[in-house]
Order: sequence, then structure tokens, then C-alpha cells
Amino acid sequence: MGRTSDARVKILSAARSLIELRGYSALGVAEICKAAGVPKGSFYYFFASKEALALAVIDEHWTGQRSTWEPILSGDAAPLDRLRRLFEETEAGQLAGQRSCGSVSGCLFGNLTLEMSNQTESVRTRLQEIFEAQAALVEAVVTEALERREVTVTDTREAARSVVAQLEGQVLFAKLYNNTRRLDSLWTNCLALLGARTAGEVTVGT
Repeated sequence: MGRTSDARVKILSAARSLIELRGYSALGVAEICKAAGVPKGSFYYFFASKEALALAVIDEHWTGQRSTWEPILSGDAAPLDRLRRLFEETEAGQLAGQRSCGSVSGCLFGNLTLEMSNQTESVRTRLQEIFEAQAALVEAVVTEALERREVTVTDTREAARSVVAQLEGQVLFAKLYNNTRRLDSLWTNCLALLGARTAGEVTVGT
């Protein structure tokens, strides 16, 4: 059981690395198995198709990302401080990736959205679910900030979607220009999207 589990982990790891490097469509099962160091038969033991593998890679990546997002966004800091921390973590992750492989890899979800959403309905649906889950996490923080009169949005859900979209878009630009400095404006843009109030505009006790 341990060996088969190891083979699955190796396939997922190799697939994720190759997808980040070259995209999904250009990859073949044989190439993935070679990179993973496992026989081709192992692939079909775990995955019914390359599409099934893509969904598994997406789910594994979301599990890891959610384990980072949730503690940050549900912490004890002030709501806007939590959002800023999320952006800082995102920028740090992209910078670490650039230092590791020489280029900004971008967001796996964003990359696959651009490549596959018009081709594979199951992938499109799963990515939609993940982006809605991201928006829900951000919305909880925006709602708290609104209750504290720190932002002025009227629709917290749409505001959260805008924050997630802005995050995805800036990461896309960072990938396009291979420059993490493209992420420097994340926080300023977020404050503008949320209609954040300055300290002088917040009335204590209201």
C-alpha cells in the first residue's frame, strides 16, 4: 500500500511541475510517468484519464492553498491586516518560485482557467467552485471590515470576487512580465476596491 501511495504522490508532483512549466495540453501520459519515475501502468491504476489527473492536481493544490489562506484570513489581526497578509504571502510565494526555477510560475488555477476552461467542462466546474470558495473566505473578512466601518462596499460578495479577481490578474501580469514587482500594487488596489476609509474617517463607537 505504501509503494502504490508513493507512486501516486510522484505522479501528482511530476504532473504539477510539468503543468506549471509547460501547460496541460502539451503533456502526455508517458512524459508524466517518466518524470515521476514510475511505469506507465501505474498511471492508469490511479487515474482513469489525463483529465482525471488534472482534477486531482487541482484538488491537491487547493488543499494546500486553503491550508494557507484559512489561518491567515481567520486570524486574530484586524480584518484589513489579514487581507494584506494574504497578499504578502502570495507575493512571497511567487518570488520563491521565481528564485527556484528562474521564472514566475503564476497561479495554477489561473493558468488552467486560461488553457482549459473552454475545453473541459469538469475542469471548468471545479475551478469555478474553487474561485467561489476563495471569494467566500475573503467575503468573511470584508464583512467584518464593513461591520467595523473600515470599508464602504455595499455588496460584500461582489467586493470579495473583485479582490480575488484583482489578485489573480496581478499574478497573471507577474507571470507575463516575469517580474514579481507587478504585485507591488496589490494592497493599494485592494483598498480602492473596498472603498477603505482612512483612520480619520472612522468614528469610534459608531
